Amino acid sequence: MAKHEYAFYPGCSSQKGASASNYLTSVESMCKTLDVKLTEIPDWNCCGASIGYAEAGELPRHVLNARNFALSEKNLPGQEMVATCAACWLGARETRERLTHSDTLMADTREALKEAGLTINEMPEIRHMVEVLIEDLGFDEMKKHVVRPLEGVKIAGYVGCQTNRPFGVAGESFENPKYLDEMIEMVGAESIPEYEQKVTCCGGALAFSEPEKAQAQIKDIVESAYDHGAEMIVTPCPLCQANVEIYQGQINKRYGTKFDIPVMYYSQLMVVAYGGSAKDAALNGQVIKARKLEEIAAKPVKR
Repeated sequence: MAKHEYAFYPGCSSQKGASASNYLTSVESMCKTLDVKLTEIPDWNCCGASIGYAEAGELPRHVLNARNFALSEKNLPGQEMVATCAACWLGARETRERLTHSDTLMADTREALKEAGLTINEMPEIRHMVEVLIEDLGFDEMKKHVVRPLEGVKIAGYVGCQTNRPFGVAGESFENPKYLDEMIEMVGAESIPEYEQKVTCCGGALAFSEPEKAQAQIKDIVESAYDHGAEMIVTPCPLCQANVEIYQGQINKRYGTKFDIPVMYYSQLMVVAYGGSAKDAALNGQVIKARKLEEIAAKPVKR
């Protein structure tokens, strides 16, 4: 039996074969080292994310999340529900808050779930993977497994919006959360505590509807990382990772910049520091290759 077990909600972007499947691969590798068992919730559905706010109203969006709660309760009773995607975590957290504080919304949700033969009684706690790492394992436990420190690499910790507001990680400042800086230092790399863009919005879905506005924000995020001497950016959010990485080429054309900085997940750093290969960390899933991390992953481990 694993030391820690959770009901796992991968979400649409982080599931196998999706845009952030490299995130899932690295999380699975990381969890093996840390003796964490994630059991995927059977037949889970999309959380609704941004599209859930468009036209359909409040109830359908919350029923989508509540269905996942019901499936978790039915198949993995007593286990907390963990998401790797910031949007999934935020949406599920909001639904849990709303249902807890509104008898009417809860009654309507239960009526809708009844049509699918489901019910919710005790809603699971909703956790982000970084909460599990920090609160349930702790930095000392995570650091014990580092056998290949990421020495000589300077990394900007980009938290973004959704893992920071309105809920955030317990004990962290909304203006200057430091947990990514600590995770970077934990794996032996150099953090940038003074990186002032760490909680700036990447534009989210505006990248599609109003790309000029989103790209202006992404430019600031990347430019600040360069100004502080960063060689990589690391984030806990799939949408942040995608936006900040894939639009650098378009930003270069628009602004005449020469951005080419890798944008990674915390889990990828941890897997390499834990002695994993580039394949284990799914480094081949990056649009902008993390050459320095690939070089470190090819080195023998320090025992």
